Amino acid sequence: MPVQRVVIGVDSSTQSTKALAVDVATGAVLGQGRAAHTVSEGAGRESDPEQWWRAFGEAVAGTGWADRAVAVSVAGQQHGLVALDAAGRPVRPALLWNDVRSAPQAAQLRDGFGREEIAHRTGSVPNAAFTAAKWAWLRANEPAAADRVAAVRLPHDFLTERLTGEPATDRGDASGTGWWGPAGYDREILDRIGLDPALLPPVLEPGTAVGFVGPGLPLRRGALVATGTGDNMAAALGLGLAPGQPVLSLGTSGTVYAVGRRRPTDPSGTVAGFADALGGWLPLACTLNCTLAVDRFAALLGRGRDEVEEGGTAVVLPYLDGERTPDLPGASGLVHGLRHDTTPGQLLQAAYDGAAHALLTALDDVLGAGGESPDQDVPLLLIGGGARGRAWQRTVLRLSGRAVQVPAAEELVALGAAAQAAALVTGEPADAVARRWRTAEGLVLEPVARDGEALERITDTLRRAGALQGAPERDQ
Repeated sequence: MPVQRVVIGVDSSTQSTKALAVDVATGAVLGQGRAAHTVSEGAGRESDPEQWWRAFGEAVAGTGWADRAVAVSVAGQQHGLVALDAAGRPVRPALLWNDVRSAPQAAQLRDGFGREEIAHRTGSVPNAAFTAAKWAWLRANEPAAADRVAAVRLPHDFLTERLTGEPATDRGDASGTGWWGPAGYDREILDRIGLDPALLPPVLEPGTAVGFVGPGLPLRRGALVATGTGDNMAAALGLGLAPGQPVLSLGTSGTVYAVGRRRPTDPSGTVAGFADALGGWLPLACTLNCTLAVDRFAALLGRGRDEVEEGGTAVVLPYLDGERTPDLPGASGLVHGLRHDTTPGQLLQAAYDGAAHALLTALDDVLGAGGESPDQDVPLLLIGGGARGRAWQRTVLRLSGRAVQVPAAEELVALGAAAQAAALVTGEPADAVARRWRTAEGLVLEPVARDGEALERITDTLRRAGALQGAPERDQ
């Protein structure tokens, strides 16, 4: 009888760490663990990386396989700035992707290089989410802390290095920093923000092992450790995504992306030109306000999250934490078009529509940026925490005009990390592992007529509200 080989995939996200123990041969999930994170409130969004490490230990122990797994991989929230001292300890809490205090520094980078030039260099036009802007913010606002920094890491890099003792990152997560391009780290950008490249980890090739789990750690000593990657790249691996297959992910943030055959460089900034965790590209559009923003509207209205009603002309721009797409870091929520007969259920539906609008209107741009032709006959894969919500499903169907496929597999980021770990064991590409595991299969919802009227109503409201939301003059 063949020996069962098991790997562990980890998703260190904004709100929690999730871990899956997965059978390499079948893809069966044999155990799961979870531990919560704390995120600061107020002007910034910060978390203590030491808390992530404790949560990692709890989550992998919860799988029941920590002492037997043959390999592990960690996927993490993109863009976060982890600043470490010479002993490998955080000099301050990590600055998270949804911390918009670095918007002025992002604007300085855009203006200093020009949108065309910086998109050519890095694939993206940086906004407040990008790590480069966060480092510039730290240098400008906390110079004493910046002077103590001996290493700069992304969230998944921090955890991987704790396991192996070796600094490393991958091309997927590195592509979200704002200082990496196909030729490697961009020295001119690093000089502009005052970051010594010696503080950064090497970018390893796809499919590479960083090393082995060391002694006295939450996993079996000697287990292989993969490079890991960013959360969106891991979800693409977890789906075994083929080029041109669009994905909409509904979580704390909302993202729409597809594997592309060519490197994206969108000077408008709508599409981020990320690399994937293999050898290709992952053009992506992202919003800050997704499931949490809609849930907040439901709470304010005193309704359950699925208690929506059709009709009405109200528009909700649920920008409760500023916004990334469109790039309005200083924006706030806006409700427009209320009538005497507007119902709470109609207003809640308008919040769903407003949250989905930017992602679905950017879908063709995402596909085009990666060299793919938009094909309405290809189903939209719906994933993330909101994907099984009836109101979310109906909203995406109505506003996309596409069939929607909801994979039965859960925790796709952790599952993608598990596929990356399994690839070290089998020698397969990680996406081939996921396709063998048949992770994308699930419920298919047939398309309905696209509600272009609702999309145009939101677009028109956003255009006219530009000055109120802090849009630059050219965008009004």
